[in-house]
Parts: sequence; structure tokens; C-alpha cells
Amino acid sequence: MSGVRRAGTLTAAEKTFLCLLPLVTAVLALGIGRLWISPADVFGSVAARFGGNASLSEQTEKVLWTIRMPRVLMALLVGAGLSVSGCAFQSLFANPLATPDTLGVASGASFGAALALLLGFGMLGVQVTALFCGIAAVALTWLSCAGRDRSPNTIVLAGIMIGSFFSALVSIVKFLADTESQLPSITYWLMGSFNTAAYKTLMLGLPPIVTGIFVLFLLRWRMNVLPLAEDEARATGTDVRLLRFVTVVCATMITASCVSMCGQVGWVGLLVPHICRMKFGNNHLALVPASVSVGAAFMVAVDTVARSASAAQIPISALTAVIGAPVFILLIRKTGGWRL
Repeated sequence: MSGVRRAGTLTAAEKTFLCLLPLVTAVLALGIGRLWISPADVFGSVAARFGGNASLSEQTEKVLWTIRMPRVLMALLVGAGLSVSGCAFQSLFANPLATPDTLGVASGASFGAALALLLGFGMLGVQVTALFCGIAAVALTWLSCAGRDRSPNTIVLAGIMIGSFFSALVSIVKFLADTESQLPSITYWLMGSFNTAAYKTLMLGLPPIVTGIFVLFLLRWRMNVLPLAEDEARATGTDVRLLRFVTVVCATMITASCVSMCGQVGWVGLLVPHICRMKFGNNHLALVPASVSVGAAFMVAVDTVARSASAAQIPISALTAVIGAPVFILLIRKTGGWRL
């Protein structure tokens, strides 16, 4: 019976739901805005790109493919990436409060972007600099533990220190920035936004995110070992150090790339994995694909509200915090705490 759940797996109905959820959310998001486009017109326009017929106006086609499509694709990537990174870090450090920025990657990427904006780089330069500095921050975190046993607690503490260091550098950059031209751009970018979404931006950010998600998906059956104590993990025959290293590298690539494209986006990597744990359990065979699907749909939905609720688009981080904080409190009250 394909509809019956086996331990740690997804039923056929759940697999279908998780596959359709991001797709349906994306189609609806493509139609929502000041110019309404029906789902049928969205599918018709997509079919026209592959040789079909579509009767949409030139204005509608431009809005759909030039403005909304890259933005929705970026939201799908960022939501899926941050969610699976949060899931990986929570398991790696056996800490339900771990986030994609646990090792300082978001702070490092934020510094890189702020510095690039201060120096007058274009958006491509901002993205490259942010990506490089995000990876550099995690490298510093890792190297700061050199010569010692890289236990999860030691790495987390090092990540907090490196994150604080780069946050201080961001403050210095903001202090040096011109208050009329540069400071508003830096401040707005740090609040998170998909306004700069474009196909060029996606082409640079997509490979690290997709590669990281793919590797974590392949390793999901081994990731159940991560929360175990050192002796228990080694007793399973798993190379724990290698597994942790690969997990950190993948989650870092994903997070740095996400932050480099759209700035800091909080709560997604914390909230979504917990929601998925409540529904699908702690087994990563089900948890990893669930986090990818739900995270992608959640980010698209939040961005749609952010750009449609008012003429002045709401910063993504502000909206995710407004939604995430009360939802997280309700989840804690319902479950009575978290167990990984």
C-alpha cells in the first residue's frame, strides 16, 4: 500500500503535496499584483515559450517575464535554501535555535555587500563581494578552532564571535557611508528585498544553492547521525568529521549565496524546519525534502504579501519576523518544547 507511511518516509500523498506546493504557490504569486494575471494565462504564457499559443498583451508578458518571474524564482531558491540550511545546522549542532547564520556567514555576506555599496560597485559586484565575504567568515570560524577538537559547541561559539566581528564592521561601513546616497542603500539592502531580482543575479546565485541542496538531499539518510553523541555517531560506521565538514560547506554555500542575492532574510531557516518536524518527524529522509518544499512556498507567499500589501514594498526580514515570531511561540506552546 503506497499510501501507508513507513518509518521516516513520506507517503505517496505527501510526496505529491510537497511537489505541487511550491509550483501552485509560484503560479498564484505570478498572477498577484497591481496587474492581475489568471493562472490560465500564466500557464498559457509558459506554454507559448515552448511553441504554444498565447494571446496575452505585450504589457502583460513584460510584467510576467521581466518583473515577476525572476522575483518568484529567486524567492523559491532563497526559501528552499535557507530552510534546508537551517535544518542542517539544527541537526549538526543538536540545537533547535540554530539558524543559517550560526557560523557567521550572513554577517560576513552583509559586510561584503555593505562594503561593495560603499565603494560604488554595481549589483553584480555587490553579489560577488557578499558571496566571497560570507564564505570567508565561515572559513575564519573554522580556522579559529584549528588545533582543537572541533566540537559543535566550540564551533558555535567561534561562529558567534566571528559574526559579531563582521556585524561591527558593517556598523563601521554604515558610519563611513554618505548619509544621503549610500547609507539608505546599505540599510535597505540589509533589511532584505527581492527588488533587485534579475536573471543575471539568478545565474550567479543558482549554482551554489542548487548544488548545496542536492548534496544535502543525497546525504539526508546519513544526517540522522549528526545529533548523536560522538561515540554513538562513530559506532554507526559513519565518518562523522567528514559528514560534518560536508554539511557545513553545503549549508554555507547556500546561505552565502542567498544573502548575496537579496540581503538578510531571518526566521525562514528557524521556523520552517520546526514546522516540518511537527508534521513529518525528525527523520531527515522526510525532513530534508519537506524543508525544501515548504521553505520555497513560504518564501514566495511572504514576498507576494510584501510587494502587494502596500505601494511601498515591505522589507522581507521585517515581514518574516512579524509572521515568524508569533507562529514560533504558538508552536512552542503546542509542542511544549523541541526535541531533535
